[in-house]
Amino acid sequence: MPRLLPLLLLMLAPVLPASAQPQESSRFFPYTLKTTKLPNGLTVVRVPFNSPGIVAYITSVRVGSRNEVEPGRTGFAHFFEHMMFKGTKSNPEGQRERILGGYGFDDNAFTTDDITVYQAYGPTAGLPQLIALEADRFQHLEYSEPSFQTEALAVLGEYHKSAAAPDLKMEESLAKTAFTRHTYQHTTLGFYDDIKAMPQAYAYSRTFFERWYTPANITLFIVGDFDDAQVLEAVTKHYGNWKRELATVAIPAEPAQTKARAVHVDWAQPTQPRHVLAWHTP
Repeated sequence: MPRLLPLLLLMLAPVLPASAQPQESSRFFPYTLKTTKLPNGLTVVRVPFNSPGIVAYITSVRVGSRNEVEPGRTGFAHFFEHMMFKGTKSNPEGQRERILGGYGFDDNAFTTDDITVYQAYGPTAGLPQLIALEADRFQHLEYSEPSFQTEALAVLGEYHKSAAAPDLKMEESLAKTAFTRHTYQHTTLGFYDDIKAMPQAYAYSRTFFERWYTPANITLFIVGDFDDAQVLEAVTKHYGNWKRELATVAIPAEPAQTKARAVHVDWAQPTQPRHVLAWHTP
């Protein structure tokens, strides 16, 4: 398969922080970004690329653990990475995967401090179906409270698995030491007590979804072998009527650090010593 993922990762940095503007190729990124902003605020970036019969489709949501400002509500950006695969009324859980699997698509997702990214790669022949399915789940996600609680326990299990090695505890201690006010002080998994309390937060989960999964907070990246006019027409058709207002939250500003800070993590089991150095950047 052509190297579409590195190409897409290069695109995320220059496009996400800025408003949608036409961006010509440069010596750093030798492809022209065809950028269209729909009336509802959704940004659609297309990059025709020499990958015969193959296309990559990325949905980048500008929400990460930094947006989790309410006390006791950390970890929800990562949690929604899981919930977004639960289905809709039109496409119940599992149907999307059956359709995409029939075409041979590979898809996944990941969460960072700043963004949540959903990625799919596969044949151009299935792109019309992929666009319809992605538009459906981002607008009409459905899940019951029992389903929510089951997935919350799965996230807790993911935490326990990660916490079985020193790296997560080191990351948590480092973040909590480096940041005294900013929401970067917790990892994308969230604080442990908040994760344990997630099964009781069904109503809040719907609030989180409505707050951040909005057209103005999302950028689509479509890269590969496709007809640009047909793709833009399909995206406009399936996403164009999506109306949901973007919320804003005040993220606490981090005071300037005036001296070095250090923290030590004890580990009960035998392990090699580890040393991490970190510093603040803009």
